[in-house]
Amino acid sequence: MKAFALRFTGLSAVFRREFKGYFSSPLGYIFVVIFLVASGWLTLARDFGRFLELREASLTPFFTYIPWLFVVLVPAVAMRLWAEERKTGTVELLFTLPVTLEGSYLGKFLAGWSFLGFSLLLTLPLVVEVARLGDPDWGVIITGYLGCLLLAGCYLAIGMLFSALTKNQVVAFVLAVAASVVFLIVGLPQTIDQASGLLGGYAAQVLGSLSIADHFNTLTRGLIEAGSLAFFVLFTIGWLVCGMLVLDRTKAS
Repeated sequence: MKAFALRFTGLSAVFRREFKGYFSSPLGYIFVVIFLVASGWLTLARDFGRFLELREASLTPFFTYIPWLFVVLVPAVAMRLWAEERKTGTVELLFTLPVTLEGSYLGKFLAGWSFLGFSLLLTLPLVVEVARLGDPDWGVIITGYLGCLLLAGCYLAIGMLFSALTKNQVVAFVLAVAASVVFLIVGLPQTIDQASGLLGGYAAQVLGSLSIADHFNTLTRGLIEAGSLAFFVLFTIGWLVCGMLVLDRTKAS
């Protein structure tokens, strides 16, 4: 147990530094404002969510557009986490401190994830409005927000890998968005039909099982399935491990 804890030395210190960093510069506040304005507009606009026109006690319009909003905004949070460290050379300094690679990597991830969770928390006025309109299904709302949090973790893990691969934040952002979009659209009916025609039905099913959107939609319907939860956990861990391996090679060189 002690040996396991030693692998994550410095995690809490890195977490506190990174989390405070989101609020010590205007960038954190800009992200929160953009997220709240964009999510609110997509939920309420007549051409999109039409929340007020539907007059339903449901957050379905909000959950519908969150995956597409996160696919752009979460990589924007992740792109600086390691690319900036590599560009300024502070990553070498970080490795000389009594902080393990695992501790620093997970500390940054948990800080970014907590910041995204805080941003989601600020959307609670929508929940209040839903409760005012009628008697909503609270199970669907709770699992929907759980899905949003897990989705943010997946995108953040993807973004951190590409941030660790390059010193250029713009390149890290573009690559992370592209990879996130791929895992978002593989479960769309059009994609499945195309894959079924080219690769066969079984390959199309395997491809569909990798869809973030499919597992996210399961949660937004109020269903907590072990398969969907396992997908989010294993998917996130897989990308985090890949990112650590990339940084370990950087450290060795």
